[in-house]
Amino acid sequence: MEIIIGSIIGFVAWFLFRYLTLGLFTVDQNERAVKTILGKAERVGSATTIQDPISEGLDPDEKTRYVYPQVRVIPPGGPYFKWPWEKVYKVNVATQTLNMAFDPEFPSANKNGSILEAVTKDQLNTGLTGQIRYRVSERNLYAYLFGVKSPISHIMGYFVSVLRERIANFEAKTPVSIPNETIKSELATSIDSSVVGISINDLRKNLRDLNERMDQECRTSAARYGVTFEASLITGIDPPPDVESALAAINTAHNQVSSDISLAQASADQKIVQSKRAVEIETLKAQAEIEPLIRLSTQLSDLKKNGSGALTAYLRNIRLALFRQPEQVFLELKK
Repeated sequence: MEIIIGSIIGFVAWFLFRYLTLGLFTVDQNERAVKTILGKAERVGSATTIQDPISEGLDPDEKTRYVYPQVRVIPPGGPYFKWPWEKVYKVNVATQTLNMAFDPEFPSANKNGSILEAVTKDQLNTGLTGQIRYRVSERNLYAYLFGVKSPISHIMGYFVSVLRERIANFEAKTPVSIPNETIKSELATSIDSSVVGISINDLRKNLRDLNERMDQECRTSAARYGVTFEASLITGIDPPPDVESALAAINTAHNQVSSDISLAQASADQKIVQSKRAVEIETLKAQAEIEPLIRLSTQLSDLKKNGSGALTAYLRNIRLALFRQPEQVFLELKK
């Protein structure tokens, strides 16, 4: 009898320790947790991610495929309690950084995760280096925990596929800045054939634009996979060694052409300004010569209005004033 009672007491003590004491858990500051009951995550009613703003960027077809239930998220703190038939999944939601060439499934790939290869629009293999910053989306933990088997591998594959597609089709917005439209039209053929056709040049000169486009392409990743891309930082684009020297020569020629165009435009602008100033000066001189004549004409018109005698007297006074100036005057007399 004592053995039975002791066994019962021992079982009760083990049960209380196993399912009450060990059933307590906490959530760290950088973590969020989701609890499942018999394998099913606790839902927030019938709400789905389609009703959340993170799904606004999805196409109508994607909204039918990426529909996830909204689950109850356990915030930092505790202690919390769970029953034996419940399970808690904790997720780190802090921003993390990864090399964009890193492959979680095959670490030796991409030259041990150091360089990511891509093909440009002119069929050149190039190596990309850089980083991506991402964090788990607290608003779509269901997709991260239960929607994808290996979330990090999946999002890295998604990012790399989008990046390679952008590299293969990337075109610079304004390859050459030429202010004068006439010069631009005359030199467009030669410049386009020697510079714009080299996509590696475009990529190197527009890294910021490429990073911004990648951010736009990946803005729906939270609705798709429960991961938010904070930023993509492509820092280097290295062409094949046999292409590097040719690119250097092309860049030198392009810089020389751009410099000559800028100097020609500056010289033309200077000559235009000088011509405008000369026209203004000559115009002012002409106005200075015309102004006394205009005033004299006005004066004579006013005198004529007062009668023909006033005009005759005016002419006589003018003649007398002129006669005072010379020492000798020769007059023609009528016979």
